[in-house]
Formats: sequence, structure tokens, C-alpha cells
Amino acid sequence: MSLACSRSLFFMAFTAGAFALGASYYLEYAVGLTPCSLCLVQRLFLTLLCVVSGLAAVHGPKRVGLWFYWLLTLGASLGGTTAAWRQVLIQSDPMLHLLNCSPAPEALFSGLPWICALQTMFSGGTDCAEISWTLFDLSIPEWSLLFFVAVSILAVYQLLRLVWSALQRPLSGQASHPVLLRD
Repeated sequence: MSLACSRSLFFMAFTAGAFALGASYYLEYAVGLTPCSLCLVQRLFLTLLCVVSGLAAVHGPKRVGLWFYWLLTLGASLGGTTAAWRQVLIQSDPMLHLLNCSPAPEALFSGLPWICALQTMFSGGTDCAEISWTLFDLSIPEWSLLFFVAVSILAVYQLLRLVWSALQRPLSGQASHPVLLRD
């Protein structure tokens, strides 16, 4: 895998993530939608994904660095996938979660340890079950899920390419090009 290819892939992931992050802020501040706790978790993972992809695009890592950055990208995208999937499940059956009202995220993190606050945020609530905006009949968490799944697939593919290229390298002491009989 060439350095230019990995840099351009990280830059495209950064650009797509920054666009999605900008769209989420636009929907919050210009349109007036208030994000629920799971939306904020998805935004956190999206920000992490943008930071990792941006750093990787600027850094231009070699083989070990590519492993590190693609694993971080995969971790951030899997975290976002989990949060978006949980919200899509809550939105698909909101009657189960009507009795579960979760407090505001500011109150959660000020009074509870952060692990307990994240568990409470993942349990969802009435605000997470509400579908307030759609585009092409897909809600915001469904779009977020599609984005995170696409980035996860890209990261897994790139990691598999790194494994494949590592397996194709010759062992030490062997020539990198086979000797032809006529040479």
C-alpha cells in the first residue's frame, strides 16, 4: 500500500467525518433540533474519528503507524456504530422505553462516575425514541449508522490489506524478486 493511497483514504475519512459533524451542528443550531444523550455519544465518536483520520492524513505513517491509525479508526467507528445501532433499536420500538426517562447529560456526568453515566446514556430514554428529522425516509441515527458502518468496512479492509502485504513479504535472507533461469 503506498503512502499516497493511505493518506488520501485518511483525508477522505476526515473530510466525510467533518462534513457529518458539521451537518449535526447545523441541525442543532440552525434547524433547532436538540440532541439526545445517544446523539451526543455518536458525536463524540465522530469527533474522535475525525481527529484520528486528520492526524493520520497529516502524519503519513508507515507500516506500523498505519496499523495504529486504522485500529484507532476502527475502534472509533465501532463505538459510533454501537451507539447509532442502539438508538435505531430504541426508535424502532419506542413503547419499551417510555417509562425510562434519563436526566440531561450535564447532570449525569456531574453526579455519577463516567462509566455509570455512559451506561445510563446507552439505556436511552424518551428523547432518544423520538424521530424529529428524516432525509429520504431515514432518521439521523440511521444515517449515522450507515456512515459508521461504511468507515468500519473501510478500516477492516485496510487492516486486511496490511495483513496480506505482511504475509507476502519474503522472509529475511530471501530475495525480494525471484531469480529467473535466464539471468
